[in-house]
Amino acid sequence: MRKTLIAAAVLSLLAAGEASAHARLIKSNPMKGATVASPKALTLSFSEGIVADKSSVSVAGADKKPAALGAMSLDAKTKRVVTVPVTAKLAPGAYTLDWKMTTDDGHTMTGSYGFKVK
Repeated sequence: MRKTLIAAAVLSLLAAGEASAHARLIKSNPMKGATVASPKALTLSFSEGIVADKSSVSVAGADKKPAALGAMSLDAKTKRVVTVPVTAKLAPGAYTLDWKMTTDDGHTMTGSYGFKVK
């Protein structure tokens, strides 16, 4: 019984270490599912540092036409917050934000979410 408990504890620690080994999106503006006025910028905050020149953000409307975005910048202090200016006003409608980020430790992660412009 004791060996089983120890083995279970070791396995749960290994699984927890694996799960936390990859960065995740922890905050965004606009938020997933939000309805907002046309944003002047997109902001994505991650749980780990990001390598800006190996990362990207794109936005497209329901017609799949990409939105006009400026150059992505990275918070110099934390390297966890990405900001992308929206250079042309977004028309009312549904949009999809796609991101691909490479972390300081070399892992690449992707994600996508929708928001609406009123």
